[in-house]
Amino acid sequence: MDYIHIKDMEFYGYHGVLREETKLGQRFRVTLAIATDLQYAGETDELDNTVSYAEVYDLCKEVVEGKPYKLIEAVAEKIAAVVCETYPNAVKGIRVEVIKPDPPIPGHYREVSVEITRGAFA
Repeated sequence: MDYIHIKDMEFYGYHGVLREETKLGQRFRVTLAIATDLQYAGETDELDNTVSYAEVYDLCKEVVEGKPYKLIEAVAEKIAAVVCETYPNAVKGIRVEVIKPDPPIPGHYREVSVEITRGAFA
């Protein structure tokens, strides 16, 4: 299995359960690993034979900067679904991590995140 990685995409969204999160918004980071077969794309050197990471970036941006969700779990599920629906024949599996660098909770930590894996992942 081959993989396309897109790491630490940063967006601004309004996801959360607290009022200030949905009113003020906050930064979110998204990291993806897409399981696919890259051999034919590598042999032909043609974008049409692979998953366009530029398009995947735009899909992620639409989800994170679009409709607000209460949970980042829902954001991760939506990203996975949209990418898989856009490339149904190419994406064999996807791993999505949605990171909240600055959640409004007390304590000392670097960030909070959720990670989901859907489909075949070796």
